[in-house]
This record gives sequence, structure tokens and C-alpha cells, in this order.
Amino acid sequence: MSLTLRTISREQHLAYIQSLPAASHMQVPAWADVKAEWRSENLGWFDERTGEMVGAGLVLYRQLPKIKRYLAYLPEGPVINWFAPNLDDWIQPMLAHLKQQGAFSVKMGPPVIIRRWNAETIKKGIQDQDVKRLRDMEADFIEPRAFEVADKLRRMGWQQGEDGGAGFGDVQPRFVFQVPLANRSLDEVHKNFNQLWRRNIKKAEKAGVEVVQGGYQDLAEWQRLYEITAVRDHFRPRPLSYFQRMWTALNTEDPNRMRLYFARHNGVNLSAATMLIVGGHVWYSYGASDNIGREVRPSNAMQWRMLCDAYALGATVYDLRGISDSLDETDHLFGLIQFKVGTGGQAAEYLGEWDFPLNKLLHKALDIYMSRR
Repeated sequence: MSLTLRTISREQHLAYIQSLPAASHMQVPAWADVKAEWRSENLGWFDERTGEMVGAGLVLYRQLPKIKRYLAYLPEGPVINWFAPNLDDWIQPMLAHLKQQGAFSVKMGPPVIIRRWNAETIKKGIQDQDVKRLRDMEADFIEPRAFEVADKLRRMGWQQGEDGGAGFGDVQPRFVFQVPLANRSLDEVHKNFNQLWRRNIKKAEKAGVEVVQGGYQDLAEWQRLYEITAVRDHFRPRPLSYFQRMWTALNTEDPNRMRLYFARHNGVNLSAATMLIVGGHVWYSYGASDNIGREVRPSNAMQWRMLCDAYALGATVYDLRGISDSLDETDHLFGLIQFKVGTGGQAAEYLGEWDFPLNKLLHKALDIYMSRR
């Protein structure tokens, strides 16, 4: 297939994404409005013979201070046929175009899963003293074509994100936790939850925990819970304006792109979460909870409701987003995988993020700057 690449309109880009079974929420046109501090461009790949669009990418450009050169970033993209034998013919026109646009470096995150580990395997790994990381265990599923993609990218001159395997060195997490929903009944999904999760869902139900959907007007209440969480978990929270912008941008593009959930008890909101939907892929995006009311298990109730709603939407996967690959109980990120593994899903490892230095000197300067931050 002979390919051409050109800038496309947001409408063309959205129509292409809507024609697919799923794509990352970071590759929909409206994500550019969420990341307002970046300049953006929509790219389309076309089959020269038929004129049909066969791929798309959202590029975010971040300008270097004082000079008109940019870092070009395609988060969890582009959305192309990554297993195409002629991958070079997809990637080279993109690099040439981005260089023309003033990019000195390109960062992308191929949406390609390389390995999966089932919940049972992970549980065994946690109990095994010799196992410290997911990669210390044999995966339950390996995608051989993913290794070919990595080899091709290296041969083209791409460099893998500087990350010692922990998974949070990249901008986007390399390791995620997903509950597959395709060809399964809700009953099967529920039965696959571990005993503690099932007990906590029941406990919340008995206590009268109510899970409700919120709207734009409830984002201030979301922010209250989110800021309590930030203090407790020692991270810097995003401002309320970020979530307001996210809600407006995503739901203007598609009224069912972003949802807000609250779990409440006796009229008091105890936990909250945002959910994102693109085709058959549903993400639990941000989560928050109060320091009180934990004994009625609001978070378990809320996750179960969100998963049920994802299922009702016809989702093929419910994605609980990032985890670390550490199975060491003393690791500060261990709690993430421990909570998520109870859903009976799978840990998935993506190819990670890759960099292409179009200008080696500026790329190196950015590297040094980022490492000092």
C-alpha cells in the first residue's frame, strides 16, 4: 500500500476515530483542548490508490523557551496499523512532516500491548519471595509481533523512553490493569473478583452506599475529595479548571465521552471518580476519596457500578489505568496493583514511549533539563 500523510480537519479525525472499535482518549481531537498549553495538529494517513483514510494521529507541540522549535508528542498514538510489514512507510512521512513543522524531537506511545499477566499469576508472584517485578514471571500472553515493532523502531533510530522498567518513567504508564469484558457475562466478571472485593461490594450495599453520576456542576465537590486525596497520598493535584476544561472539551465532542461518579453514604460523598469512553474502551481515569467512611467500602461499590455501566455500554475492556510493575510489598506503589488485582483482570505491558531526536543537540539539552526538574 502506498501512503501519503497530510494535515486533516478535526471533523475528519473524529469521523475516523468513530469508525474504529476503540482508540486512546488521548488520540481524540478534543484532547488538544484539554492540553490547552500545547499547540496541536491532526494528521491523516491515506491509501494513495483508493484515497481512503487508513490512520490518524493527534500531535501536541510544546515550544522550547526562547526559540521556535518544538517537542512533538503523540500520546498513546498515532492510531495506525502498527503490525504493517512496511512500518517504515508509515513513520518516515510523519517524521519528515514534523521536522518541517519545526519539531526538534518526537515522542510517541505505540498503543501496542507486548505482554499480559492474569490475576492468578500475579497473586502467585506476590507470594513468591524471589519475584520482585512482573517481568520476573512468565507472562500468560505474549504478542510476538510487538517485538518486531520494537526492532523496526530501533533500526529506524527511535530510542526507548529512559525508564528502568518501573513503568512511571514514561509520560504515560507502560503497565496498566485491565478487566476484559468481551464475550463474558457480568456474572462471570463478578465471580472473577477475589473474595475481599466481593465481600466489600456486598458490605457497601448492606450499609446503603449509593453510587450516582454527577455533572459539570459537581466538579467542585469532586475537587474537594481529590484535594483530600492529594494531601494523603503526597501528590500535587491538578486545579479544578483542568477538570472543567476536560469535561467541556470531551463532552462537547461526544456527550458520552466523560462521566463523573460519586459513592455516598447518608448523603455524604465519600469517593469519586472520572470515567472516559472511546468506542469499546472505557477507562477509570482519576479517583478520589475522603479519609472518613472507608469502613463502608465506597470505592469498591463505585468501581463495580462503573464496570457495570461500561458493560452496559458494550465495552470490551474496563481499564483501571496505571500500575507499577513492582510486586514488592514494601514498594510505595504496591498498593495500586494490590487493589486492582482483586478485580480478577490482567496486568498489561505496552511497548512504552519512544523518542526520535530530529536535532540531536536540542534533544540532549531537553533531556538534561527534564532530568534536573
